[in-house]
Amino acid sequence: MTAARNQALATQARRVYLEALVRGMTPLVAAVGQGAQQLLLQGAPHAVAMARRDAVQAWQKSGPSWQMAVVAALRHAAMHGVSDNAREHEPAAPVQSSKMSLVDDSTIEREITSSRLALVMMDRASWEFTDLRTRMQALETHDDLDPLDLLRAHVVARIALDAWGRAGLDTNVWQLLHHELHEEFAQLISEAYHETNRWLIAQKVLPEVDLRPFIRRTAQATPAAGTPAAPPPAQSPASGPAPAQGPSVARSKVSSQADEVMAQLQRVLARHVPGFPVGRSQLPARPGAGRPSLAELAGADMPPATGARPSLADAPPATASPRLMGAIKHAQESLQRRPAAAADGAPRALEEIGARNQAFKQVLKQAASSPAERATIEIVAMMFQSILTEERIPATVRVWFARLQMPVLRVAVGEPDFFAAADHPARRLIDRMGACVMGFNTAHASGPGAERASGDALEREIKRVVQVVEAYPDTGRRVFATVLTEFEKFLDHYFENENQASKRGVSLAQQVEQRETLAIQYTIELRKMLSEVPVQEGVRDFLFHVWADVLAVTAVRSGAQSDVTKAMKRAAADLIWSASAKASREERAEVIRRLPQLLKTLRDGMNHAGLPIEKQDEHVRQLNNALAAAFTAKTAAIPRERLDELMDQLETLEAMLPEDVEGESQVDEMLVRDLSGHESEGMEVVAEGGSAPTPAMLAWARELQVGGWFMLDYRGRNEQVQLAWRGLRKQLALFVTPQGRGVLFSLNRMAAFLQAGLLLPAQDEALTVLATRKALAKLDADPSGLLN
Repeated sequence: MTAARNQALATQARRVYLEALVRGMTPLVAAVGQGAQQLLLQGAPHAVAMARRDAVQAWQKSGPSWQMAVVAALRHAAMHGVSDNAREHEPAAPVQSSKMSLVDDSTIEREITSSRLALVMMDRASWEFTDLRTRMQALETHDDLDPLDLLRAHVVARIALDAWGRAGLDTNVWQLLHHELHEEFAQLISEAYHETNRWLIAQKVLPEVDLRPFIRRTAQATPAAGTPAAPPPAQSPASGPAPAQGPSVARSKVSSQADEVMAQLQRVLARHVPGFPVGRSQLPARPGAGRPSLAELAGADMPPATGARPSLADAPPATASPRLMGAIKHAQESLQRRPAAAADGAPRALEEIGARNQAFKQVLKQAASSPAERATIEIVAMMFQSILTEERIPATVRVWFARLQMPVLRVAVGEPDFFAAADHPARRLIDRMGACVMGFNTAHASGPGAERASGDALEREIKRVVQVVEAYPDTGRRVFATVLTEFEKFLDHYFENENQASKRGVSLAQQVEQRETLAIQYTIELRKMLSEVPVQEGVRDFLFHVWADVLAVTAVRSGAQSDVTKAMKRAAADLIWSASAKASREERAEVIRRLPQLLKTLRDGMNHAGLPIEKQDEHVRQLNNALAAAFTAKTAAIPRERLDELMDQLETLEAMLPEDVEGESQVDEMLVRDLSGHESEGMEVVAEGGSAPTPAMLAWARELQVGGWFMLDYRGRNEQVQLAWRGLRKQLALFVTPQGRGVLFSLNRMAAFLQAGLLLPAQDEALTVLATRKALAKLDADPSGLLN
């Protein structure tokens, strides 16, 4: 019975979708006709004007026929499927052709045009489509929609293009009208998806769909176009990176100041706004502090961790008045309808947006139903006024920030802990994006083109983030948390693969981390393996301090299972056997026979790892002494079975590397060793400078996030750098100059430079914290604005 009902719901949902498409074709054709008329009014060279006139005449003649053809094809596809319909009007292939033939140009051109239309449609409607696909999968119990399912945008696009040709319209007419066609089809399918989703929700089909798998990024921002965004880590949406190991509760000065600003705001609201849901305590501002916000606590099945105190402990989530939410929606739509400002027009656009926002503020306050809502509107307006006048952020980026004001206001009205926690995901998103673009105006890349390309990539991503937030206005903090995760993933990919100034340095730093980590892990495992094996002390030291590094270098460069890496592992086993006690003449002769080849392999390995010849000679002398001592040793020989076991362990050494917490902490502690040997032409390694950092400074160093700008005083230079990479263990950090030179820090050394003032952040505090502080200063002078 349930299966039958689900199938009936799926069938009816497809009918709703079809009727929405059919119904929407009439306004679509009308809108394209209006756009065509506008083309005739635009000035153009004679040839272009004549082409436009011919296209408009063709449209006026054949547009109604095209509409009827599209509607008929949609109904045919809904009833009979697309596979037959797609080829119905194509030329028949020869029955028994023995020759291959090229696809004609017109077919290729039609496929390209269809693909472009489908991309535009999905760019507008991707989230609605993902919702609908998920619900249809649940009803029809399929893994995914059929590739030629009418629900897919590219199928609708192909139907539209096929009907275009059958109606007697050529590709030149399409190209002249493609802006209007793209816009209207994107609107059509978005509304059809939305209407079908709304109907399914009314039928109680998956009312809640997880947002995390929905976001798809443009080709400029992903390694592979069309690949679904990876889900965020399994942690609360408001949380940041994982906290540092250990029970330390040290707080950085920056985090403490942010908490103080939030606490001061809470006191102001409690004093001046009757009924505002003020919390008695605030969440810590540092990312990854491990204390959930109210939204996570409300949905959790388990109690919060010991010591975690929810902000707004006594306040349920607020419900904004419908009238105010309608006014916010109207204001948001008004901003979205404005065309994007060009770079030279951005300052003027900002002035216009500022004036409009002031006007909207008064309208919104009139729509508010309580003092708390009016206070929320005022504070958010003050914060964005500060952000939009921040001259260190490029004007073109501030224009996009302005469009976040209404989504943030919507969240602030519904979630009062926006004013209590500096780590609210909406705040953190704005802070991260702002920190990344603070250096645009003063950065000088390796050339004008490189600087512009860097700015374009980040601006494109910020634009995408804003549009995603706008697309889901009713999801509260979830959409902010989701796009924050996506933005952080974009930054990692951007600095590693796209940014010309940083990608070489990031690659070098990753190799250093991988080599150092492997060397430490190999040392740990070798110590365990040889703990009960009678081996000369000199050989032990060589294996632990030299050969572990050789194995790591070889594994990084050639692969853990490459022939050269296996040869280095066999050399370690041969050395262990050669250095063990030799009681018989045959064993001693065998050692002498093997020794030249063994020493050659050891020298090759040390040379591969970059050891100077003098160091190699010293290590070989020490090993010769150890081998000579083995000839006269009275200790027990290593049994053959034990040697075979050691060889097997060496062959599978990677599988034995520590994954437990104890092993991880050992690696973290040993990663602070001297890294100066990794200095290269493209990367400097900071090996000295500063004093022993305090716990608070170490906490601050852990909080620094990729993308932030700093001034670095090092080796007689005082220059601007950007944090481009944090190691997987957060023990290493790479800063890059606009010219592409990398500067690698260990965590302790970075904290020491922060403490000594040799590494200064471009921002003393996060963008939204500074904006809140400025709002507080205005309220301190005149608190009446909260309620007026």
